[in-house]
Amino acid sequence: MSVETAPQQAAVSGGRLPVGVYILAFSLFAMGSAEFLLAGVLPEIAGDFRISLSTAGALISAFAAGVVVGGPPFAILTLRWPRRTTLVATQVVFAASVAIGLLTDSYAVLLATRFVSGLAYAGYWAVAAVIAISLVTPDRTARASGVVVSGLSLAMVAGGPAGAMLSYFTGWRGGFWGVVVLTVAGTVLSLIAVPATRADTEPSVRRELRTMRRPQLWVIYGVTILSTAAYMITFNYLASFLTDLTRLPGVCIPAVLALFGVGAFAGVSVGGRIADRRPTFALLAGAFGIAAVSILLALLGRHALAVVPLVLLLGVAAFVLNPALYGRVFTIAAAAPTLAGATTVSAFQLGISLVPALAAAALTAGAGITSVTWIGAALAAAVVPAVLLDRALSRREP
Repeated sequence: MSVETAPQQAAVSGGRLPVGVYILAFSLFAMGSAEFLLAGVLPEIAGDFRISLSTAGALISAFAAGVVVGGPPFAILTLRWPRRTTLVATQVVFAASVAIGLLTDSYAVLLATRFVSGLAYAGYWAVAAVIAISLVTPDRTARASGVVVSGLSLAMVAGGPAGAMLSYFTGWRGGFWGVVVLTVAGTVLSLIAVPATRADTEPSVRRELRTMRRPQLWVIYGVTILSTAAYMITFNYLASFLTDLTRLPGVCIPAVLALFGVGAFAGVSVGGRIADRRPTFALLAGAFGIAAVSILLALLGRHALAVVPLVLLLGVAAFVLNPALYGRVFTIAAAAPTLAGATTVSAFQLGISLVPALAAAALTAGAGITSVTWIGAALAAAVVPAVLLDRALSRREP
């Protein structure tokens, strides 16, 4: 897929992944922290702009809309750009849009900058995944993709909470200024450590669009949406679950949430190593794992000694899938990965966006907090036939 320099080849052939892959993960951590930080400072933003909390919540939707709607068109627009140029450009646009939002006193401008930052975020994620697989041999694409995705899991469990803590002492803008600084640092590191790569074939919009017609891709996108929603619906309501049902003291909640992150890193590591050779096994293991842990959380939610290790296992099961998902996308769309990668990012975000509506439907109807884990189990179960369909379609191909 790419033409590599001699140092790259040496790095790839050794036991370690190229340093550029880890720089990509760091930059995704920096940018992704802005997504998970916002939820922790919404009340402060609402008070600062003198708006309701629900109105402030539109900032979350604006970012998600930018990611879901803008990723694929952005991928087509930048298709003929050098990949590292696109990588750096998306980081610059992201940092600039966040900074403008921090300097404005207009809520409308802030809302617009959130949408633009979502566009840039989607564009970065898509091209970063393509660059990561171009830096390694074909038998290590899932592992490289898994390392890049681990930047997002770190943003979820560390970047967002750390930014919220910084904002607690400096005002809500402080955490976001931290995101800007880290994003600029990632941009500089990308220019220094991420090598320029070029495809063996000329980029073709027609080829990219033709690849998107493959049914297998849309099966994997369905797996992505369902599996992401399956674990995120439990994770997003985990604090309420631990407080209301498990009766853990509030001081323990951050530590338990951090366990999910520990499990996520373990899952990415394990999933990345097995997904290149046994992608179906990795996908099914993750789906069954999410379903089983979700059911056990519902049944044993009142027992802290059971719940705490289950949170860790949920993180493992959730992120075992991610390298396999990216691996399958880039295997199916090997000749035209850019648009396919951007659509994968949109599918992840769409899965996250479904969570509030699904949870609200259950909780508004009077169901208890365990309803979110039952929904998670059902979504994970729905992943299984989709994975089996992908396997059947693969076996029919030459």
